[in-house]
Amino acid sequence: MISALIFRTFFLYLVIVVTMRLMGKRQIGQLQPFEFAVAVMISELAALPLTEDGKKIHHALVPIAVLLICQLTISFLSIRGVRIREIVCGRPTLLIRDGKMLEKNMRKEMYTVNDLLEQLRFNGITSVHDVEYGILETNGQLSVLLKSGKRPATPEDLNIKVPQECFDHDIIIDGKLIGRTLEKLDLKREWIDEKLKEFGISNYSHVFYASIDSENRLH
Repeated sequence: MISALIFRTFFLYLVIVVTMRLMGKRQIGQLQPFEFAVAVMISELAALPLTEDGKKIHHALVPIAVLLICQLTISFLSIRGVRIREIVCGRPTLLIRDGKMLEKNMRKEMYTVNDLLEQLRFNGITSVHDVEYGILETNGQLSVLLKSGKRPATPEDLNIKVPQECFDHDIIIDGKLIGRTLEKLDLKREWIDEKLKEFGISNYSHVFYASIDSENRLH
């Protein structure tokens, strides 16, 4: 009995992981309402065979498969058509314009002043008057554009030329040399070995993490 329960739990766990992976890589806070509903329903269905003795695994698998197909179909249709995307996901709503709250739009979205001020604080903004536009996105997040005079100065504003930056490349993770990074950067293992010797390291297993920057410097 216990072994069967363990097997069910492990199997359903794998099913949920694969299903959520097929649904895409968006985080919970980025899910559209229909995607969030599907995620909640899938978790409830997966629990049925574990909590009710009369339920078989297929009682959860079949509905989960149907929900996955529905979700993928809606996502595909949303990608192909703007109108369908607007019907399913809705439209972004303007809540702030030129430092002023749009009360009518806030009421339409059932968005309180406290909700709006909280989201502004999350964006590091202390005053509504500093905001040029505040837009409530379809996933419930607030996008904020500050007034031009309140935005941080950039090198372009100051006519300063800066070198182009790029992400560092992982070369060693948890003591393992990443071969695809060597191929991508056209580097030899001997070069890595020489650089590691400069740090007094002779074995990859002694390195928790190492990376190579845009100027081919090992960190």
